[in-house]
Amino acid sequence: MIRVFLADDHAVVRDGLKALLESEPDIRVIGTAGDGQTALRECLSLRPDVILMDIAMPDINGLEATVQILARDSSLRIIILSMHDHREHILRALKAGAKGYLLKEAAGEEVIQAVRSVAEGHRYLSQKITERVLEDYLNLQDQVHQPDPLEKLSERERQVLQLVVQGKSSNEIAKSLYLSVKTVETYRSRIMEKLDIPDLPSLVKFAIRHGLTSLSDQ
Repeated sequence: MIRVFLADDHAVVRDGLKALLESEPDIRVIGTAGDGQTALRECLSLRPDVILMDIAMPDINGLEATVQILARDSSLRIIILSMHDHREHILRALKAGAKGYLLKEAAGEEVIQAVRSVAEGHRYLSQKITERVLEDYLNLQDQVHQPDPLEKLSERERQVLQLVVQGKSSNEIAKSLYLSVKTVETYRSRIMEKLDIPDLPSLVKFAIRHGLTSLSDQ
């Protein structure tokens, strides 16, 4: 039996995927989450065979949750769910340690195949993702390393950034992360300095471009 965990901030997506997966005799959904923080906690507790992880989720985005989950348990296998087929999103997901990347538009057709493939220890990319993108990833070792701008930030700074671009006030962020308002403001200034971003609108554009949030969240 393949034990699957679903993380997506839209209940209708979670319910649809759960119904689809559990229609198969060898697959069982053992848990769901609507935000990255819950997904992080539950996946480390339940240790499912395969995790289906949406990118754009509140609190902690799917890519950051993937990094944190695998840092604590590298044996877990994660498939990223996304609306985006951009090269940057795919490469960041694979670099984060995801074993698969599934486009939401094709999820209904491919999700069962992807889950079984990753559970068996293979990688899985949506069929609609071009061969060029895969070749780009496989050839990365032969290319000059272009660092991800987010690598400049600490885990705490990435948490603050996530909440800032979700429109949370410094006071709300302070309460959420058990910090002082002054500390949050310091983190915010440091983030913008490290990323060389002058204002909040530019920071939001950066977050959308790097998959930390989506236009629908704004």
